Amino acid sequence: MVILPPLVERFFRLKILHLSVSLALGSAPLYAAETIEFNMDVLDVNDRTNIDLSQFSRGGYIMPGTYNMVVHINKDDIPEQAVNFYPPDDDVKDSQPCLSPELIALLGLKPEAMKGLTWWHQGACLNTDSLKGMETRPDLATSSLYLSIPQAYLEYSSPDWDPPSRWDEGIPGILFDYNLSAQAQRQQRTGNQNYSVSGAGTAGVNMGAWRLRADWQGNLEQQNGSAQGSSKRLDWSRYYAYRALPAIRSKLTLGESYLDSGMFDSFRFTGASIVSDDNMLPPNLRGYAPEVVGMAKTNAKVIISQLGRVLYETQVASGPFRIQDINDAVSGELKVRVEEQDGSVQEFTVNTANIPYLTRPGSLRFKFAAGRPSDWDHRSNGPLFGTGEFSWGVSNGWSLYGGALAGGDYNALSIGIGRDLMALGALSFDATQSRATLPSEKETLSGGSYRVSYSKTFEEIDSQVTFAGYRFSEENFMSMSEYLDARHNGNRVGGSKEMYTLSFSKQFRDLGLSTYLNYSHQTYWDRPANDRYNLTMSRYFDIGRFKNLSVSLSAYRNRYNETNDDGVYLSLAMPWGRSGNLSYTTTADKKDITHRVGYYDRIDENNSYQMTTGASRRGANVSGYYNHEGDLARMSANASFQQGGYSAVGLTAQGGATLTAEGGALHRGGMMGGSRMLLDTDGVAGVPVRGYGPTSKTNLWGKAVVADVNSYYRNKASIDLNKLGDKVEATRSVVQATLTEGAIGYRKFEVIAGEKAMAIIKLADGSTPPFGASVRNRREQDTGIVNDGGVVYLSGINAGDRMTVHWDGKAQCEVQLPAPLKIDLTNNLLLPCQPMATVSRGSASGNPDKIEATKPTNNITTPESGPIGSMKK
Repeated sequence: MVILPPLVERFFRLKILHLSVSLALGSAPLYAAETIEFNMDVLDVNDRTNIDLSQFSRGGYIMPGTYNMVVHINKDDIPEQAVNFYPPDDDVKDSQPCLSPELIALLGLKPEAMKGLTWWHQGACLNTDSLKGMETRPDLATSSLYLSIPQAYLEYSSPDWDPPSRWDEGIPGILFDYNLSAQAQRQQRTGNQNYSVSGAGTAGVNMGAWRLRADWQGNLEQQNGSAQGSSKRLDWSRYYAYRALPAIRSKLTLGESYLDSGMFDSFRFTGASIVSDDNMLPPNLRGYAPEVVGMAKTNAKVIISQLGRVLYETQVASGPFRIQDINDAVSGELKVRVEEQDGSVQEFTVNTANIPYLTRPGSLRFKFAAGRPSDWDHRSNGPLFGTGEFSWGVSNGWSLYGGALAGGDYNALSIGIGRDLMALGALSFDATQSRATLPSEKETLSGGSYRVSYSKTFEEIDSQVTFAGYRFSEENFMSMSEYLDARHNGNRVGGSKEMYTLSFSKQFRDLGLSTYLNYSHQTYWDRPANDRYNLTMSRYFDIGRFKNLSVSLSAYRNRYNETNDDGVYLSLAMPWGRSGNLSYTTTADKKDITHRVGYYDRIDENNSYQMTTGASRRGANVSGYYNHEGDLARMSANASFQQGGYSAVGLTAQGGATLTAEGGALHRGGMMGGSRMLLDTDGVAGVPVRGYGPTSKTNLWGKAVVADVNSYYRNKASIDLNKLGDKVEATRSVVQATLTEGAIGYRKFEVIAGEKAMAIIKLADGSTPPFGASVRNRREQDTGIVNDGGVVYLSGINAGDRMTVHWDGKAQCEVQLPAPLKIDLTNNLLLPCQPMATVSRGSASGNPDKIEATKPTNNITTPESGPIGSMKK
């Protein structure tokens, strides 16, 4: 038989009783009226007269009060809410959760379901019987309230999407996002040196539902040994404000903007627009976002722009690249510029494709805009115009759409029809007629443009046609942007003739082979055609004991201004070590053939690097690339050397700063000016938190910002418990939010920080608090439960702090923790509990709801240590 020390024995008896209570409550029916009796034989005789188990004595019983609970609706969650528990109007011996009108508004009930609701407790709480089949189940152990609601009462939902009633506009604040890139190059033969720094970003202010934004971009370039000298420029390119209009699933924008249209080409204007926002729809009903694919011959800078505005800028390592995180609001033609470190430049255009214009049956999507075209100097540069377009889901398979643009001497009209072919995909056709009068022309030019679009996913053969379409424009057809250019230049330049594009992917699972094809063709009436091909094939395989080898082949052709730029990229890679990857690559173009051997390794989730060395006709070459996902910014550095050619280094930094009344932080970058979540760990620094990307640590004030969140998606953030320090514990480690576009969401974790130790609590008369009493810190967090003899295992102990001891549903006394704090594992802290002059801790939840006076008594002292000391076992 094992004899336990008295203190350890008490501790284990406490744990056994806790387990018994948990099992009893967990198995008891909800709101069971029967009384649960506990076997007191496990306690000492004296302990039986000093015990508070009133809160555990009734199955399923929850004391009246206010509790912070996460609300679970079927399989969905709502962030923590304050839930009141009241006795029913006809039963003063029980309590039920009060579902307030504010909480009901978050459930996403259909309008017809809302009309039949009835209420109790003077109209403050929902009568759940008014929703037939609805059930409630509170769980104090997990601070959760489970609601089971028949799906017929709820709006459309999906696993990652919430109805508008749960969208969060965020809190007021200011933000500044940036994307900086610096490069230095030296040509060995001439000695010429080139230094450049470029950047782009967004500054903004959030006020309620409104988002005020200003976009900027700049460039500083210094060339030594060149007649061009140096140049610098900084432009605040765009000022605008926008907000969501959830009631009509649209977005209102005021100020300088770019026309967002599925029928007419984009152009810059100053005015106002109201546009149906596909992002507000469930994910499987949203539109198409453009992607850009290409291949870099060296470490290179990729710049994607539209009408002079930089949309995306980054540095990539040598080899194929694929950029997919461009805002899906972008439409029209994109200009892609790839600046290689050897001084060469690739340029090509990408036409963003729209999937066939289909709308859900009975739904109406629309886009309206009005204003005047403007230039980069924020001046009006064209006639007053107005435009509108719509798409109407006529039936389950047919959609009708059309639009008009009217602007003085320029007018256009478009009409189209779409058909869901079910198993055969989706097809649409539209025609646009323009009519324009140029100042330099004596006659009016009129022409048509015709487009056919098709989209299909072939699940049975693992393939997908992302978009395939054809568009033909007559010679006299003009888009608004072409009209503005002709009006400014005095004559017409660059009339589009034909355009078709194809994006196709196919999986051959039996062979382990993946293929991806992207092709676009554009012809003009007055200049040479442009063509772009890109084919990628990759395969995984095993050879003997070598597993997960991969081979990849990429080939491309860019034909621009009657000049071909062709290239082939072949790569063979194999795992090496714990997380590394060893590769051999060959790059061939019309100028050279390069062979390289490279090694890539991921040090941890925040750091990775790549090193390559090789040879070509020009000589040996060496390059390196390092990427760091830091708490304050996302940074990368690269360097390369080509024998007899050049040497170059580059650096990028992408991040932002967000500041609100709740605090702020520097952080890694996301979408410029986009949504983000400010996470609060209650002042505890160094807590590892994460969204969907790598972990970040909270700053000195216990704040961190994660910017890798999406608008109108259900985003989750969590504390990485595996990296949490020994002196910190999280009682609530996961939060979630569905944010409107550009919102700054604020979420708070429940974190207890401090030392942990065994302590003995003594009252003023020398007795101890009753068994089962709870100890709470200043933040009303439970830090321990009292065992018999006043023994308690406390967490969150910090020098000089105060904690309160609760029983009978209120705070009874307060303990002062010693300062300085010395934790001695061989002794227990002796903590006298002083009566409180006023008790304002309130209900079972700890929320203030009343003030009570208690009789003052003499302070406790001990011979060994005075008011606060230690007691030996």
